[in-house]
Amino acid sequence: MKNTALVVGANGVIGSNLIQHLLTLDDWQVIGLSRRGGIDEEKVRYISVDLLDPISCKQKLASLNEVTHIFYTAFQDRPTWAEMVAPNLAMLVNVVEAVEPIAKDLQHISLMQGYKVYGAHLGPFKTPAKESDAGHMPPEFNVDQQEFLEKRQIGNNWTWSAIRPSVVAGTALGNPMNLMLVIAVYASISKYLNLPLRFPGKPGAYDKLMEMTDANLLAKATVWAATSPQCANQALNITNGDLFRWNDLWPKIATYFQMETAPPLNMSLQTVMADKANLWQTMQEKYNLAAHSYEDLSAWAFGDGVFSWDYDFFGDGSKARRLGFHEYLDTEQMFYELFDEMKLKKIIP
Repeated sequence: MKNTALVVGANGVIGSNLIQHLLTLDDWQVIGLSRRGGIDEEKVRYISVDLLDPISCKQKLASLNEVTHIFYTAFQDRPTWAEMVAPNLAMLVNVVEAVEPIAKDLQHISLMQGYKVYGAHLGPFKTPAKESDAGHMPPEFNVDQQEFLEKRQIGNNWTWSAIRPSVVAGTALGNPMNLMLVIAVYASISKYLNLPLRFPGKPGAYDKLMEMTDANLLAKATVWAATSPQCANQALNITNGDLFRWNDLWPKIATYFQMETAPPLNMSLQTVMADKANLWQTMQEKYNLAAHSYEDLSAWAFGDGVFSWDYDFFGDGSKARRLGFHEYLDTEQMFYELFDEMKLKKIIP
């Protein structure tokens, strides 16, 4: 039987890589949901929908009775953690309430989470973080979303999984949480201005242990968890499998861009990069780059967040390995390959 994946949040760095991976597999067809929609291909079609509108969701998704797997990767940012709860919970609820009653062969709902479950965004947290760690004081939308699925699943044949990557690395544009683009654009502008590549984060963040999750590896793990009975109703940390410190990796990134380094200087990228749109347009013309808007390329707030982590930031990925997922990736090599990809796509010089 063919599987039909409903990928919610189809244009994000996680959702778009998930779709690309599913298209390489023989027995899958894909439906992508997002506000912007997309261009239909042979095995994938897109539906433009406002996930916050329950009536629109029911109407636009009313015919999706063939869906066997829901991959939920959507996210809406808000100024505070408390404000994030209502919209992010509502979007998941609206999708499930529209599709689950009509999808008679529904097998699995995959929920994309992250280390906010462990309180990683609040400050120093227990490392390595394990899926069995105790919860923390709400508000936290990831937890509310998982509780919704747990309750909804009772008495049903479908199962759920909660996938918890670290910082996700990919090349999708227009994404508020793409650290690779932050570093690539910051380095390119620094080089253009004949500046050394300075680490812009907190002094204490430079020597702490970090990890990342490659978007392609994450896609493979997400589909694996959704189709492996041993992962039913489980939460799983998914990481590249290695650790790094910025004080070791940052000079190597500078070498990749053929730049010098200078001592770290703590500065808000949101502030210092806010006026660089015209400069970037000049660079696009000079180096014949693709005409992406500066806004689509810059996730400065996310960069400021990651570079402010003056505490260790990593999880325990052994549960996924024990259950059968053994892929891993060298994070340093991942950086170079993604930078190469951005150059090939003419995103950066």
